[in-house]
Amino acid sequence: MAQVEKRESSAPAPAPLEWEYAPAPEARDVVQLEERYGLFVGGEIVQPQTGEWFASISPSTEETLFEVALAGEADVDGAVGAARDAYENGWSGLAPSERAKYLFRIARILQERSRELAVAESLDGGKPIRESRDVDIPLAAAHFFYYAGWADKLEYAFPNRTPEPLGVAAQIIPWNFPLLMLAWKIAPALACGNTVVLKPAETTPLTAMIFADVCRQAELPPGVVNLVTGDGTTGAHLVRHDGIDKLAFTGSTEVGKLIMRELAGRDVRLTLELGGKAANIVFDDAALDQAVEGIVNGIYFNQGHVCCAGSRLLVQESIYEPLLEKLKRRLSTLRVGDPLDKNTDVGAINSKAQLEKIRELVASGEDEGAEIFQPECELPERGYWFVPTLFTNVAQSYRIAQEEIFGPVLSVLTFRTPEEAIEKANNTPYGLSAGVWTEKGSRILWMVERLRAGVVWANTFNRFDPTSPFGGYRESGFGREGGRHGLEPYLRLE
Repeated sequence: MAQVEKRESSAPAPAPLEWEYAPAPEARDVVQLEERYGLFVGGEIVQPQTGEWFASISPSTEETLFEVALAGEADVDGAVGAARDAYENGWSGLAPSERAKYLFRIARILQERSRELAVAESLDGGKPIRESRDVDIPLAAAHFFYYAGWADKLEYAFPNRTPEPLGVAAQIIPWNFPLLMLAWKIAPALACGNTVVLKPAETTPLTAMIFADVCRQAELPPGVVNLVTGDGTTGAHLVRHDGIDKLAFTGSTEVGKLIMRELAGRDVRLTLELGGKAANIVFDDAALDQAVEGIVNGIYFNQGHVCCAGSRLLVQESIYEPLLEKLKRRLSTLRVGDPLDKNTDVGAINSKAQLEKIRELVASGEDEGAEIFQPECELPERGYWFVPTLFTNVAQSYRIAQEEIFGPVLSVLTFRTPEEAIEKANNTPYGLSAGVWTEKGSRILWMVERLRAGVVWANTFNRFDPTSPFGGYRESGFGREGGRHGLEPYLRLE
């Protein structure tokens, strides 16, 4: 057999391929924007009694998209009155199977108008169109489908109890998932026989106003769903109104505390879904490439504008260096830019105020001694942008390890034993979510039992399903949304 001589090549190793992505923008004209959006009260679009309007700004271009009504106390009073009339004069007494039909209609219309809604969400909020298209809108429709199925089965959901609706539900939602949070709130409320007054976030009212048209298209009885737009003062008027029977709030812990004080002593049911500082825990037996993808999804999805974002990464010491190397390499591949481009991974920060908060907390991390890593990234000249950021050498006491940043910023810490991981993970005033990465099922169960978090993902992160309850402990709030548990806050069980 002939012997083949091996020769070492003196040529340098070829450089890794760098993919170039041609722009692939979604069409903006899918959404027909109006110059002004009024309030949706009693099944009609009405002008604000305040006579005041404010601009909605696109975070990716800083252009004014449209103007929206600023609801005052009289406007809120009118919306609550319309909801009360609809509740007492038909909706609460409607056969549950008939209520279900309306929810099914809404779900189907959301699917039919999914492209329009996805573009509107990205245009108004700054999130990548891939996320709006593939996550937000499908999940919103799925929640209406799911709770439509429960509408005539409430006696089965709560055996040996008599479920009755509460009345008028006031709901206040945040700007990070505008349509999805609307669905989380409205679908179970209507399924249980309540009527709704919902206030969307000041910076992202567009999909809520399109939803008003969805309600009209579904021929929902007037006053069953009412939408009041405005700023924090509008929300305060809604919280203080003596005509509400239930309040559901998703937002910051600071505002949640103010709401609790306001409702103390009043006969108003309350659920709060507040902030978080989730720990994503990676053990030395985890599949590292899979874990890296989960880490990236956990913190850079939706620019980190996620209450349950995995903003603290706890890595077992023996795999710290290889995991960090893989993670930094993966960060360098993230594409930051136009939210309407289908290639974009990280879109625009929702508002100038939020961008300033992120910058302030990142600066505090550097001042306290953490080591910052940011991949090379060319940001657009206009709009609100922040480079995906990674901090190492982080101490538990640093602000970036304790405070909710609500941006694309990850703090990396290490641990040696599972007990140490639990101690560090629980060392936070929050308790919304956590993630565990390991091949051992017994270790997953051991960790879940000890983590003080409402949701714990195993070998994945940020996975949601309408059948599964979501909520937190401690300063992350109380009550659950989603699943059978999501019905209970909207019912009086006798």
